[in-house]
Amino acid sequence: MTTLKARFDGRVLIPEQPVDLPQGRVLEIHVEDVAPAAPVTNGATSGQKSTLAALADWAAQLPGSPDSPTDGAAQHDHYLYGTPKRP
Repeated sequence: MTTLKARFDGRVLIPEQPVDLPQGRVLEIHVEDVAPAAPVTNGATSGQKSTLAALADWAAQLPGSPDSPTDGAAQHDHYLYGTPKRP
């Protein structure tokens, strides 16, 4: 059994240190709250967000365009190069 400490960012668990776990395998995780340590700032000074967090907040405020395709990732060749859409 491997024990590791991780932070939850709202979507994923981020290990505090590098881990050697098998990729592509389902793992069972037991969660236990530990006493809070010193806050991690990721290079930001007290009271400031990291650049990536600030960029994510800014992007979330952008309005969605009703003209944007909903299949942009699947049909990127069509939208970028004008190739016929794939079924």
